[in-house]
Amino acid sequence: MDGIPAQFASVEDLLRAHRPTQPVYCLFPHVYTENAAAFVAGFPGRVLYAIKANDHPEVVQAIHAGGVTHFDCASLPEIENVNANCDGATCYFMTPVRLRGAAKTAQREFGTRHFMVDHLSGIDLLANEIDMASSVIFARMAVSHDSAMINLSNRFGAPPADMPAILTAIADAGAEPALAFNVGSSVTSPAAYQHSLAVARRVLDELPFQLRLIDIGGGFPRSYPGFEMPPLSDYFSAIRDDTGALPLLENAEILGEPGRALAAPGLSAIAEVCLRKENRLFLNDGMYGIFWELRFKGHDRYPVRAFRDGEELAGDTESFRLFGPTCDSDDELPGNVDLPADVRPGDHLEFGCIGAYSLSGRTSFNGFHSDQVVTITSGAPPGYRA
Repeated sequence: MDGIPAQFASVEDLLRAHRPTQPVYCLFPHVYTENAAAFVAGFPGRVLYAIKANDHPEVVQAIHAGGVTHFDCASLPEIENVNANCDGATCYFMTPVRLRGAAKTAQREFGTRHFMVDHLSGIDLLANEIDMASSVIFARMAVSHDSAMINLSNRFGAPPADMPAILTAIADAGAEPALAFNVGSSVTSPAAYQHSLAVARRVLDELPFQLRLIDIGGGFPRSYPGFEMPPLSDYFSAIRDDTGALPLLENAEILGEPGRALAAPGLSAIAEVCLRKENRLFLNDGMYGIFWELRFKGHDRYPVRAFRDGEELAGDTESFRLFGPTCDSDDELPGNVDLPADVRPGDHLEFGCIGAYSLSGRTSFNGFHSDQVVTITSGAPPGYRA
């Protein structure tokens, strides 16, 4: 590692003081806190941060500082992370697939009360591990919509026709039943939530009782270069309008599970240019590292700016192909990137809006891996919009 201090006032200060040969990940806590506070203020219900999007302790703390006190977790380590870093936070064990004994440990050691199933058999498994009378069990319904970049119901979720039976079985087992669904990842239109809530309405109309909680999942997007999304306020308005008419209890609440929308904006990645071959640049980070999420359907690049000795480069630009450092021929970032025409080895590129599914998913393939995370106390990453 490069022995870089843990905190700087700006990215420029970092690059003026050091010329890192390893990738450096710059965390902007104030951006995370500001962004989380705005989401909490706008969303018409209870906000659960989907910690899988970025589980770095400082990110979790900063989002908590923005007013997010509920967390969507899928494993005991994620629950332990929240409990270690967020006083007074509530964890929801929101996956229908758990390791044997995990629900029991979550409830006994951390007081977890919210769980999920998507099949009748899951109710019996939970009943063997938790106190049903003090628990809320969400039944996950499979829904989909063409505007979701990634369909999340091909693996989890029961058909809507099965939901009344599952919800009734949860109530008969002594727990409080609740409904959940997740329309997909990076949803490009608020219509997806309107469609899913219409399906939910038909399920609720068949129940002999009313529910208090409905979890509409995540999918709230961020804009990237060439991938402009509607403002989140459009999604919030659609959800508010379509949940108001649902047949729910008077004290009902709507839950949402933003991951990308909270995790993306507050992190940037600094990569060094190792080699230039005409319009091809080879970096010290790539598709097996911080850029691994670009393998999936959706956006194909991040906002970027170039530096030389701590000063941002300007002038005429050219279109470049970007490659990672590994020996795999597929280690190429999708989409060309416009950069200053004279960029050369030893320069550094800062990629913004990269906080979601990056730190939490990278590998150490070929021996390339960096754990250098620094805190930046002012400014914002490239592409950030308040």
